[in-house]
Amino acid sequence: MKRGSVRRFDAAAEFATSERCRIVEVSNSEDDSDVSIARACVAPGVVTRWHRVAGTAERYVILEGTGRVEVGDDVREVVTPGDVVLIPPDCPQRIANIGERDLVFLAICTPRFRAEAYSEFDER
Repeated sequence: MKRGSVRRFDAAAEFATSERCRIVEVSNSEDDSDVSIARACVAPGVVTRWHRVAGTAERYVILEGTGRVEVGDDVREVVTPGDVVLIPPDCPQRIANIGERDLVFLAICTPRFRAEAYSEFDER
């Protein structure tokens, strides 16, 4: 990043993923390759698919709703607003919405998220 800027949130840019959630890429560009930020929404009763991001650490910052996150073999916990989930690079992960309204969180990736680093897989 060479100079300051403001990236405006665009709710209309939201798209559905095969992972079973909705995403808005808040900030993900080559000129800021150290980090990306996406807002994710998981509908009530939905569990995302197991997935991993090669060479990329993630943090989920829970904004709304109640979820149950699974990270590798180490973490199986209920998460609520204000919680931060730390996900090491290459680590299997998924999150379930166990509440009655959308589970909304920021997914912050370092380095920035790249589609070619993402992979889904069947149940573990």
